[in-house]
Amino acid sequence: MTDLQLHDQLDETNRRLLRELHADPRLSMSELGRRVGLSAPAVSERVQRLQRAGVITGFRMEVDPAALGLPVAAYVRLRPAPGQLDRIAALAVKTEQVSECHRITGEDCFLIKLHAPTVAGLEEVLDRFLVHGQTVSSIVVTSPVPGRPLPIPD
Repeated sequence: MTDLQLHDQLDETNRRLLRELHADPRLSMSELGRRVGLSAPAVSERVQRLQRAGVITGFRMEVDPAALGLPVAAYVRLRPAPGQLDRIAALAVKTEQVSECHRITGEDCFLIKLHAPTVAGLEEVLDRFLVHGQTVSSIVVTSPVPGRPLPIPD
């Protein structure tokens, strides 16, 4: 879908739907319809169209990592050794402690967010990646701006 077609999908009603879903993704179609002035079937059809168009890519549940015994979070920049790009990506996919992995520009090729029970546990996960390249780690101390939805344009 082109950017122009995608922009056409985002009429005022769809932008209102997205704002409401950002605020509470658990809203029923009936309640969502009441808030935007449409019937539940009309809202359901619009949400499905936005999903098919790739505007809405999923609904996620957020869980506090500390509640799962993983209070240590770190961002890791990784510079692969020659020929290791695919191996690093595959390792990130299968490493459960990795919550994000991005291919980035610059001297490092990957930015990985991972969680561990302790700093020693962080070291164990990092050791798995070290055989494929150099790592630079930054442990998260606080998050003054936690993950939040993107602004919906007017």
